[in-house]
Amino acid sequence: MGQKVRPTGFRTGIFLPWQSTWFAGKKDFAELLFEDLKIRRFILGRYKASGISKIRIERTREKVVVNILTAKVGVIIGKKGQEVEKLTKDLETLCHRHIEVKTIEIARPEVDAQLVSQEIAEQLAKRASFRRVTKRALETTMEAGAKGIKVQLSGRLGGAEMARTEGAMAGSVPLSTLRAKVEFGFTEAVTGQGNIGVKVWINNGDFLTEETIDGPDAKAGKVSKKPTRQNKR
Repeated sequence: MGQKVRPTGFRTGIFLPWQSTWFAGKKDFAELLFEDLKIRRFILGRYKASGISKIRIERTREKVVVNILTAKVGVIIGKKGQEVEKLTKDLETLCHRHIEVKTIEIARPEVDAQLVSQEIAEQLAKRASFRRVTKRALETTMEAGAKGIKVQLSGRLGGAEMARTEGAMAGSVPLSTLRAKVEFGFTEAVTGQGNIGVKVWINNGDFLTEETIDGPDAKAGKVSKKPTRQNKR
């Protein structure tokens, strides 16, 4: 049997920041964790087609800061900021806390694994050929400057009676190399024959060199090398 590790969880706390940044005791931990889940489900349910990659939550004693990383900031902000104000009020009603919503734009969605998986899922839902969609995604991501990309589709591909798994890969995606900036994205495509799982791995360079492609985690990923020790005689 093969043991598979999600690249995001493999690197969290070492090279990548946590998606929820707060501290709580044993009594409040479960409640706050479930509250984070409700916030994420509420936002993703309302803005399904807004290109949301990640939702980061920071907590203090006074308020909860919700950072939404998206490729379509205008959809979430709305006209004159009306949509953000409405979202903030709805989240405050949901959680009964003071909430501040911030939006962070993803400048290069072509190299974001979650957004690429969402794009593939949207095309599959429109009955596009899965091989053509996969090939186009590989070419677009590699042209954007990624070091490698791997796509895996699982389900009744092409309306077949039996579900199967097919994948495609371009470049190099070293899953076991901790210093490699490998991002993972997963989305389900809803089709008439059933759901199709879309998994995407994208290699955006190296954390310990300057080859890392700029993204929302670029600042968190830049780690300075330790100087080599010199033996004094």
